[in-house]
Amino acid sequence: MAVPEGGDVPGVLVIHAWWGLNAFFKQVCDRLASEGFVALAPDLYNGKTTSTIDEAKRLRSKAKSVVVRKELSGAVDLLANLFAVSGERIGVLGFSLGAYWGMWLASERPSEVAAVTAFYGMRKGNCRKARAAFLGHFAENDEYEPEKLVRAVEVQLRSAGREVAFHVYPGTGHWFFEADRADAYNPEAAKLAWDRTTAFFHKNLDQQPG
Repeated sequence: MAVPEGGDVPGVLVIHAWWGLNAFFKQVCDRLASEGFVALAPDLYNGKTTSTIDEAKRLRSKAKSVVVRKELSGAVDLLANLFAVSGERIGVLGFSLGAYWGMWLASERPSEVAAVTAFYGMRKGNCRKARAAFLGHFAENDEYEPEKLVRAVEVQLRSAGREVAFHVYPGTGHWFFEADRADAYNPEAAKLAWDRTTAFFHKNLDQQPG
């Protein structure tokens, strides 16, 4: 958890990618705090992290969905009720696997989730219950999230009456935002995506009642 000095600011739940809650995602919490948000990142792997795809697949497969759902819902309760958090609703920032779960939370906890930012990750499903605004950052060349799926989810969200802004970053691949992924990191695209993300959260979370 990262809390700006003084608190009384909106809260953002950060959901890590399949690498686990590594140093990079903890730094994302610090960056959000420097932008004026309380940031909380639950650890879905109980302390385990990896930098290899094979091990990440194994860790993901061992994370039981029923347990992940319970932990994420509990994290929403914790963040939304922290004394340092202002407003009645929170934001969710998810990366790849975390973006999938962020989309799930938008439908599962519509009264609490006001804004979802998804990095190169999607979840198809019934989003009629969601009341959040959605921001998506996607890679031009992505074997994990094909453009057809991204556009299908975008249409689904718009049909449900949600505010949606999906961006595709030219010349990028999956994980382009993550500075510790030397094979994929794109600093220019990452900066633009971050600026869009913080502006989006300020727009949807600042000046809330409560």
